[in-house]
Amino acid sequence: MPNMSLKKNPMPEQAPEIRNKNFLEVSTGYTPAMAMDEAQRCLRCKIKPCVTGCPVGVKIPEFMALVAEGKFEEAYQKITEDNSLPAICGRVCPQESQCESKCVRCAKGEPVAIGRLERFVADYHMNHGSDDVKTAPANGKKVAVVGSGPSGLSAAGDLAKLGYDVTIYEAFHTAGGVLMYGIPEFRLPKDIVQKEIEKLEKMGVKIEKNVIIGKTILVDELFEDYGYDAVYIGSGAGLPSFLKIEGETLNGVYSANEFLTRINLMKGYKFPQYDTPVYVGKDVAVFGGGNVAMDAARSAKRLGAENVYIVYRRGFNELPARAEEIMHAQEEGVQFALLKNPTKFIGDEKGWLCGVELVNMELGEPDESGRRRPAPVEGSEHILGIDTAVIAIGQTPNPLIKQTTEGLETNSRGCIVADENGATTKKMVYAGGDVVTGAATVILAMGAGKKAAAAIDEELKK
Repeated sequence: MPNMSLKKNPMPEQAPEIRNKNFLEVSTGYTPAMAMDEAQRCLRCKIKPCVTGCPVGVKIPEFMALVAEGKFEEAYQKITEDNSLPAICGRVCPQESQCESKCVRCAKGEPVAIGRLERFVADYHMNHGSDDVKTAPANGKKVAVVGSGPSGLSAAGDLAKLGYDVTIYEAFHTAGGVLMYGIPEFRLPKDIVQKEIEKLEKMGVKIEKNVIIGKTILVDELFEDYGYDAVYIGSGAGLPSFLKIEGETLNGVYSANEFLTRINLMKGYKFPQYDTPVYVGKDVAVFGGGNVAMDAARSAKRLGAENVYIVYRRGFNELPARAEEIMHAQEEGVQFALLKNPTKFIGDEKGWLCGVELVNMELGEPDESGRRRPAPVEGSEHILGIDTAVIAIGQTPNPLIKQTTEGLETNSRGCIVADENGATTKKMVYAGGDVVTGAATVILAMGAGKKAAAAIDEELKK
């Protein structure tokens, strides 16, 4: 019998007043009984609209049916036919705007909790399933993957399944890309990321760390000196954007990229156990309204800041972050200073940040993005006292690969130009994820890697 409840099974979580003082995972996951009950809310639609909302095409009704029967390991195998990183996607994908938004249960009530069930199934496999991985027969072809973030990992996994000799080149000392340096431990535990990567290594994927493509090795050298038949660039968008206002070089002003990398990848939240101190004052302002801004604000709260503000130039309804992340930030005591924009940072005589001048904003007509354009209110300037600022207004691709690779076209934003299958303007060089689209979601990057892997395979079979 289907479960016709109009609401999802709620996700168990740490209490806000406890979790805002630790970096343990906020959501603790479904029990088997909760998972089976939630899966029974799926109506097994013949048209499967949820699948059309998934960038990697997971067979959602099929895995739901297996969960409903308590066949959790079989459900995991069904998911991984299309998704190489289910434990990660189940935690950080914006399901509410993708697969769940297409669920027919939305017509009367809440959609099936597809993301929560994907996470449950992946976690169950990690705790109870076999680590045996089937390797495909070698086909004699080699592919280099640049970057070990979600796009690169997805491409590498799919290519390995097809028998390719795949090597990932990672600039950092640890594989995982934005999954390791950008997303906080309380949203995505790093041991889960590493377990997913270890699974790919068991499939035969090799990972070379501390290698900067475009400097240590050029893209052309991957073909000429290393014998690769194709190259996939999934190096992400790791170059931070800045406000370009007075005082931005004061001590106490971070880019979100630096702030989160020091906390996450370098384990600054465990200082002094790990020798990576992260300065966080009493009053912190985070500039931006996306998921990165929420991550930075919630991290600052956990590192002991008394007052943490999200400063955003539009209103609450225009915040681009996931609704769940906004709600969690509010519950944890983050304050929202909306319809405000910084005009300059203020420093003390020693060069340390001590305040920011803000101007009130009002929303006018829609701009090219479709959102109402904010405009300053004359004479509304005022000072907010802060000693730490984090700038989280977006990131762009590092220009190094473009600067060192002849024939690789980029657009005005510095993103590599590629078609829908990832093919670039340079022969047998493919690209996808944030390096093509600019900063986007994990699952969209994975979808790009999956498409490119299929296109590479088709081309190399000719």
